[in-house]
Amino acid sequence: MTELPKTFDPADIERRWYAHWEAQGLFHPDRPGAEPWTIVNPPPNVTGALHIGHALDNTLQDILVRHARLKGKDALWIVGTDHAGIATQMVVERQMAAKGEKRTDFAREDFIAKVWDWKAESGGEITRQLRRLGCSMDWANERFTMDEGFSKAVLKVFVDLYNEGLLYRDKRLVNWDPGLGTAISDLEVETREVQGRFWHLRYPLADGSGFIEVATTRPETMLADMAVAVNPADERYAALVGKQVRLPITGRLIPIVADEHADPALGSGAVKITPGHDFNDFEVGKRAEIEARDMLNMLDAKAQVTQTADGLIPADLLGLPTADARKRVVALLKDQGFLVPHVDKDGIEHDAEPRTIQTPYGDRSGVVIEPWLTDQWYVDAATLAKPAIAAVRSGAIRIVPKTWEKTFFNWMENIQPWCVSRQLWWGHRIPAWFAEDGRIFVALTEAEAQAQAGEGIVLRQDPDVLDTWFSSALWPFATMGWPDSNPPRDGEVAARSADGGGGPQSAPLAAAPPPPPSVVPLPVPGRILEGRYPNDVLVSGFDILFFWDARMMMQGLHFMGDVPFKTLYLHGLVRAGDGSKMSKSKGNTVDPLGLIDRYGADALRFFMAAMESQGRDIKMDEKRVEGYRNFATKLWNAARFAQANGIGASTTLEPPSATLAVNKWIVAETIRTVQAVDLALADYRFDGAANAIYQFVWSRFCDWYLELIKPPMVDGERGEIDAESKAVAGWVLDQILVLLHPFMPFITEELWHAMSDPARPRANDLIVAQWPMADARSIDPEAEREIDWLIRVVSEIRSARTEMNIAPSLKMESYVGGASEDQQQKIARQWPTISRLARIERADLDQRALGRSNTLQVVVDEVTFALQLEGVIDLDAERARLTKGIAAAEKERDALAGRLGNPSFVERAKPEAVEKAKADHADKAAEAERLGAALARLG
Repeated sequence: MTELPKTFDPADIERRWYAHWEAQGLFHPDRPGAEPWTIVNPPPNVTGALHIGHALDNTLQDILVRHARLKGKDALWIVGTDHAGIATQMVVERQMAAKGEKRTDFAREDFIAKVWDWKAESGGEITRQLRRLGCSMDWANERFTMDEGFSKAVLKVFVDLYNEGLLYRDKRLVNWDPGLGTAISDLEVETREVQGRFWHLRYPLADGSGFIEVATTRPETMLADMAVAVNPADERYAALVGKQVRLPITGRLIPIVADEHADPALGSGAVKITPGHDFNDFEVGKRAEIEARDMLNMLDAKAQVTQTADGLIPADLLGLPTADARKRVVALLKDQGFLVPHVDKDGIEHDAEPRTIQTPYGDRSGVVIEPWLTDQWYVDAATLAKPAIAAVRSGAIRIVPKTWEKTFFNWMENIQPWCVSRQLWWGHRIPAWFAEDGRIFVALTEAEAQAQAGEGIVLRQDPDVLDTWFSSALWPFATMGWPDSNPPRDGEVAARSADGGGGPQSAPLAAAPPPPPSVVPLPVPGRILEGRYPNDVLVSGFDILFFWDARMMMQGLHFMGDVPFKTLYLHGLVRAGDGSKMSKSKGNTVDPLGLIDRYGADALRFFMAAMESQGRDIKMDEKRVEGYRNFATKLWNAARFAQANGIGASTTLEPPSATLAVNKWIVAETIRTVQAVDLALADYRFDGAANAIYQFVWSRFCDWYLELIKPPMVDGERGEIDAESKAVAGWVLDQILVLLHPFMPFITEELWHAMSDPARPRANDLIVAQWPMADARSIDPEAEREIDWLIRVVSEIRSARTEMNIAPSLKMESYVGGASEDQQQKIARQWPTISRLARIERADLDQRALGRSNTLQVVVDEVTFALQLEGVIDLDAERARLTKGIAAAEKERDALAGRLGNPSFVERAKPEAVEKAKADHADKAAEAERLGAALARLG
C-alpha cells in the first residue's frame, strides 16, 4: 500500500486525477456490447463562468453518469457550449468599444470573424471550470452550436419546418430590447418593482355627449391608442359600446368595444387599448378585428417616438424617448383639461396616484423592455406541442418530480407562437431571401433560393439570426451527427416549390453558407442508430422547462419520431442562506470555485447532492460544505487507520466469509446501504442516496465498526486485528469507495489506489470499477440484532456518564442484572467490547445495588447496568446541577411556547424567525427531558 499523508489535501488530488482520467480517455464510451446510457449537458453559454447553479446541475449529472459507468453501462455524457447570440455579441462589442471601434464600422463577415477569434482565445473558460468540478464529460467529442455539423442541422430544421407550414413570418408583438436592438425571449426579461404612477384620463365622446374615463401607467402610449374597452357585463357602459371617442392630442377617432379584458372593479372599468404596445391589448385588438398590419406603432427600435401611419402625432413629440414623451403628454393633457387629478387622503390634488409598477428590464442591457410590433419568424408551437403533451401523459417521458406535470400541461396547452428571429449578427443567419416584390424564398443555400426565384430576380438575405433556443432545442440529436447519421423521417416532405408557402407571408426556403468550421471533430456517423437516442435522462433547472426542455421534446418528436429523453429531472434553485434569490445586485452570490479552493470539489459536490431534495430549492450553507470536507477527512483518517493495521484492498467482489457477529453485522450494514443507494438513485433521490452513504460511513463504519474490531491495549501496546476482520474491513472499505465515487470522485480514486498492494496494483481505476452487489443472502439478522444491541448499550452508558460529567477515561464498576439466559450469553460474548468502549468493569452482582441511590442506572431492554457512583461524583451537587439545568431549560421552553402561541408573532414575524423559534423550542424541550431522565437515574 502507498502510505497516505497525514493531512488530506484535496487540491493536489483533484489536479492529478482529473488529468489522468482525461488523458486515459476514461470519459469516452468504449464498452462494445454494453448497454448504452446517454445524457446531454445543458450547453452553457460560451461566454459563461461557472456559477452555483451550474455546480448543482452538473454535479447531479455527473453522479448519474459515474453511477451508470460503475454499473457497467457504456455511459456517454455529451458536452458542449451554446454560441449565446446576445451575450457573445455584447462581449465582443464591449472589447471593440474599448478600442474605439463599433460593430457597424466593419462588414458583417469581418465582425463575425472577430467573434470566432474571441471564441478561440477566450471561449473555453467554463469548460475548464467544469473540469475542476470533476465532470466526467466526453471532451473528445465536445460540440458547439455554431460548429459546421450542428449548423447544418439547424438550417435543415428551419427549412423543413417552413416547408411543412410550421414556420412562418408574421407581424406580432415581441419583447423588444431598445438597448440591444433585438427581440428577446421571456427568459431574458427580469421584472423589477419600480415606483411609478397611475394617471386617469378623460377621453371625450365624438358626439359631444360627455367623456369616458380611463386609467393608465403609461400615458404616452395614448398616442397610438386604437380603442377603449369596457366589460360586456358592465351596465354603466352598455349604451356606449359601438360609439367613438376623439383622442386628445392626436384627434384620432377610436371605437368603444366590449371585451372581458376590462375589469369593472379596476379603476373606472374602462381601459385604453394600444395593441401595438401591450400584449394584452394586442389580443383585445385581434378580437376587435384589427389586423396586425393596421395596428399603430409609435416607437422606433430605440424606443423613441416615431410618427404613426396616420401622421397625427405632433412634431414636437417625435424623437423623444419614452420617459420624456410621458412628461410632455401629461403636460399637454393637463393643459387641455383631459387629466383627472388624484386627490390624496389629505385632500391634496396630484397629477397621478403613486403606484408600484412591475416593470420588465433586459437582463443584459438593463433598459426597460418595450412590447413592440414587428415582423419576425415564428414556429407553430401549438402544433409541435401536441405530441410532447401526449408523450408526458402516456409516460413516454417521465417528469420528476411529478408535481411539475401540471405546470407543463398548463403552459403547453396554452402555448403561443414561438418567435425565433433575433436582430443580431452573431448566430445562425436565417436562410431566407427577400425579392423586391415581397416574395420570400427559403432554402438551404443561396443558390437553391435563386433557383426558386428564377433568373434575374435580385435577392437579399434576411439579416436576422435565429434565437439560440432554436438551435439548442436540437441538442439531443444534432450533437450526434444528425442529419448525416440518420435516415429520412417517414413521410418527410420534399422541398417546397417556389410558389408554395408555409404560413402567413410564407415562401420557399434558403439558407446561409455555413459558418467557419469548428476545430472540434464531428461525431461518428450512425451514433444515433447505436442506441444513443432517446437519451436516458435530462437534468435541468425548472426555470428552463419551457425555454429548452419542452422545445427539445417538440423538435425531437417531430424530427426523430421519438422522445429526446426518457426522464426529465427538474431540480430547484440554489438560494442564499436566508432563502432569498441570489443576484449580483444583492451581493449574495456564491462563487463555487472559491468553495472548491477552500474545501475541495468533493465537499461541494456532496453538499449539492445531500441538499437536493425533490421539489425544493437549496439554501446555501458554507458551514455544511465545510462539514462535508470534514467527512472526507474522516474517511481519509479511516483509510490511514486501515493501512496502519494491515487492512488493504479486497480481492473479491463478494463479501469474505465471516464467523464473528461484528463482521456479519458490518457486511449486512454494507448490503443494506447498497440497497438504499440503489433505490434512491433509481428514484432520483439524490439527498437520500448521499445521506445513506454519509450515515453508513461516518457512524456505522468509522465510529463503530473500526472501534469494535480494534483490539485492546495490553501493557501499553495495541494488539493486532484478527485476519477475518482485516479481510472484511478491506472489503467494506472497497464498497464504500465505489458507492461514494459518484459523489466524491477525487478522494475515492486516491484511496482506491492507495489501499492496493504495490506488488499487485488494481486492474482498473475506480472510475471504471464494478458497482457493489446488494445480495441479501449475506445478511445475518441475528448478528445484526446482537451488534445493534451492543451499540445501544455502549451509547446509553456513554450518554449517561456524559450527563453526570464523569470523565470518559475513568473506569467505573457496574452491576448487571435482569438479563435472561440468552442475554447473559450475549453479555458474556460482548463483555470485553462493552468494558473497553463503555469504560466499565463488572462487579459481583448484588441485587440490592440495582436499587441504590448511589448508582447510575442504565436500562437497555430488560438488562440494567448499575454504575457505582460512590467516590466518583458528589451526588448532592450533581442533583443540584441537574435540577438547576432542568429549571432553566423549562423556563426557556415555556417562553418560546408562549411566543409560538401568540398569533401576532406567528403572523407578523419573518418565516425564518418563526422556524427558528420552533427549532429552539424543540431543543429546549428535549434538553429538559434529557436532564430529567438523568436526575431520575440518581434516584
